[in-house]
Amino acid sequence: MLFDSSHSTYEIWDYLTHELRRGALDSKHPFRYVNLGSIGKGYPEVRTVVLRKVDQELNFYIFTDARTEKVTEIKSDKSVSLHFYHPKKRVQIRIQAKVEIHRNDNLALELWQRIQGDAQKAYNSTLSPGEEISEPEEGWDWPETMESSHFAVLRIIPQKIEALQLDGLNHLRIEFRKVVDGWGGTWLVP
Repeated sequence: MLFDSSHSTYEIWDYLTHELRRGALDSKHPFRYVNLGSIGKGYPEVRTVVLRKVDQELNFYIFTDARTEKVTEIKSDKSVSLHFYHPKKRVQIRIQAKVEIHRNDNLALELWQRIQGDAQKAYNSTLSPGEEISEPEEGWDWPETMESSHFAVLRIIPQKIEALQLDGLNHLRIEFRKVVDGWGGTWLVP
């Protein structure tokens, strides 16, 4: 378990933010891979993405190809959700957030420089992500020189963070919202 009813909202906040930050730093942490939900054409869309960075203000950073459908969806509606689950600690974290798309700006170029070698291919396919192809091999065509022109960074700015701690019949649920001087926590019925 990550928290129990004896912990204060301040302690729980510290536990949650610690685990979320670990997700960006530790490739084996369950929070490394997060579900990102956006508003699609007629349906909500959910996909798994890699958490790359969490800054001091608790903004989340995800890398993507600017040609993806998720970027198109986010341009249309900047509201997204993140969903994390830690199976060993049996805790779910849901985040409602707003998104900024960074492409060909200082932030995107700074983070692009951290991407090494073949990992840059994820943002450089000759064809756009989601484009129909006849054979799988057609999706593995990359230019010889990797460029940052299709690389985008999603800066996800949380507005509400909710945690559900599973514990038999005694589940715990807590919500944190931004307040003037940080985040305020409130217990909820699970």
